[in-house]
Amino acid sequence: MNSDAPTYHDSWLDRLKAGLQRSSSKLGDGIARIFMQRGLDTEALQQLEDLLISADLGPTVAADFSASLTSRRFDQNTSEKSVRLVLAREISNKLQSLSMPIILNPSHQPHVVLFVGVNGTGKTTTVGKFAKQMIINGDKVGIVAADTFRAAAIEQLVEWGKRSGCEVIRSDTGADPSGLVYDAVTRARAEGFDALLIDTAGRLHNMSNLMDELAKLARVLHKVDANAPHDVVQVLDATTGQNALSQVEAFRKTIGVTGLVITKLDGSARAGIVVALAERFNLPIHAVGVGEDIQDLRAFNANEFSCGLMNLDVADLEQK
Repeated sequence: MNSDAPTYHDSWLDRLKAGLQRSSSKLGDGIARIFMQRGLDTEALQQLEDLLISADLGPTVAADFSASLTSRRFDQNTSEKSVRLVLAREISNKLQSLSMPIILNPSHQPHVVLFVGVNGTGKTTTVGKFAKQMIINGDKVGIVAADTFRAAAIEQLVEWGKRSGCEVIRSDTGADPSGLVYDAVTRARAEGFDALLIDTAGRLHNMSNLMDELAKLARVLHKVDANAPHDVVQVLDATTGQNALSQVEAFRKTIGVTGLVITKLDGSARAGIVVALAERFNLPIHAVGVGEDIQDLRAFNANEFSCGLMNLDVADLEQK
């Protein structure tokens, strides 16, 4: 086999880097402009901190990075690439412990994963992608179309079921989602499913009646399995920027979010929100998405993300 042939891993890194280009350009161009005007003095550090805040990394993270650069005692001749490398390492260190894929526990049969989020985050598509990836991995997986309010969401999941060979458990449009979920878990347990992925209706985080309905769904799951749901994954759209923080806050209070998936990194210059989310909530980041195809959703890797954000190669980060 040709050792120089591109691998699936290489192609993912290319897609991730391309997806983060709008964010990395904003940061990289901003850092370059600062260094064209001056060396790394006090005013440059303040400008850099402002740049990081504008890129949605948040004021706390920006201040920490500025302090880290100050402590390293860079001289006036420090290159902008050196600064990008320091920032990439700092970001990677912050995110490293949160890089956790969804791992199915064989003691749960099925392992129930509840997907939540506001409208338009790509939640339904994310459920379909996870299902297909698990099927490829050899797991017996079912999808529950618990967004019973939208016929389009049901049909979207049915299509993913056809593409992946995954069963979609559904009901009529307008049916009670809690009753559907109860029946689905009972059936999946009887038929030996490894995983059951539940797509819920998208809802605004400030609509209390819909959030209460989500809490009801969780209570119904507890009746079938005292430990279910085993994962509550919130899907976030990177283009929402700082608004993602209030979304997570609201869903955590209602349903107890256990992990995050961030989509649409390729459609935004605000990928820094991943870092702000990590700083604020310390929740596992299961995966990130940079496109519509199944291969465009992959397990989150701190080194890959931080290098993509700072327009560096992973090899740069690994150099001492």
